[in-house]
Amino acid sequence: MNDADLDVHMNDRDLARMLAVDAAAGLTASPKWLPPKWFYDARGSVLFEEITRLPEYYPTRAERAVLTARADEIAARTGAKTLIELGSGSSDKTRLLLDALRAHGTLGTFVPLDVSESALRESVAAITADYPALQVRGVVGDFTRHLRFLPRGGTRMVAFLGGTIGNLLPAPRARLLADLRDLLEPGEWLLLGADLVKDPAVLVPAYADARGVTAEFNRNVLHVLNRQLRADFDPAAFHHVARWDPVNEWIEMRLRADRAMTVKLPELDETIEFDAGEELLTEVSAKFRRDGLAAELAAAGFALRDWWTDPAGLFSLSLSRAAPR
Repeated sequence: MNDADLDVHMNDRDLARMLAVDAAAGLTASPKWLPPKWFYDARGSVLFEEITRLPEYYPTRAERAVLTARADEIAARTGAKTLIELGSGSSDKTRLLLDALRAHGTLGTFVPLDVSESALRESVAAITADYPALQVRGVVGDFTRHLRFLPRGGTRMVAFLGGTIGNLLPAPRARLLADLRDLLEPGEWLLLGADLVKDPAVLVPAYADARGVTAEFNRNVLHVLNRQLRADFDPAAFHHVARWDPVNEWIEMRLRADRAMTVKLPELDETIEFDAGEELLTEVSAKFRRDGLAAELAAAGFALRDWWTDPAGLFSLSLSRAAPR
C-alpha cells in the first residue's frame, strides 16, 4: 500500500497530547480514573488478542457466531456499497461482512477507522491484498472526534463491533450515536455489536481470567504512562479488580494500590498520591438489554430493524436504519 490509501488526521504527537490531557484530568480527580483506550499500545494490543482466545472471554466468539450466521442476511438487507468500520483494529471479524457484501455484488469501498496508524497500515495492506477489487481507504482518527472525515455518498453501513459501545458512559454514548446519525443519510445503516446483561458468574470471569492475562492487560496502562509521560508507577504494586455493578449494569475494571505510594509524572509536573487500597478506574464495560438499547438508538435518530444473538444469548448484533429527521 502507499500513503494515498490512508487519510491521517492524528499522529503520535496528537496521541501524546491526548494522553497527557486524560492523565492530568483522571489522576488528579477523586476518585481517580483513566480512559480504556490507553491500554492499546503494541503490547496491550497483543495482550487483548490473547484475551479474546481465553475460555472465559465469550464476547469475541459469540459475536463471530452471530456474524457467521447473519452476514448474508445483512448484505441482502442493506445492499451496502460502502462499509465503514469504527475502531477497526485488524478487521478480522469484518471479513465475514466483506465476503457477504462482495458475494451480494454491492460492495465497492471499505473504510476502516482506527487511532493506530501502524495497525491500520498493516490492516489496509492485508485487506487490499486479499480483496484486490475493493477500494480500501483507511482513516487514522478517533471515532469520538473525526467522524466528519469519513466519506459521504453511496449506500453506507457503519459497523461498530466488539461491544466497544459499552466502554462509553451514557452521556458520551448518546453523543456518539447522535454523531453517527448526523453522519448518515436517511435510510443508511448502523450495525452495532453490544454485549448483553447476564449472570455475573459468566460476566466477571471474562474480565478476571484464571491465567491473569486480563490483569496484565489492565496494568499495561501504567507501563504506557511510564513510557510516554516518564511516570514512575510500579505496576506490580497494583492489583487487578473486576467488579459487576448491578445498578448501572456494567463491569468496572480497576487497579487497586497494594500500598500507599507517591507517583511522579514529570511530563505533567504532577505528583500523585495513592492510599493503600485506593482504586483507579480504568474501564467501564456496559451490558445492554434490547429495550434499553433500542431506546438509546431511537433517541439518536435510528430505527432498530433487526436484532440477533448467538445461540446462548450472550451477545447481540443489531441493525438499525437512520430515520428521517
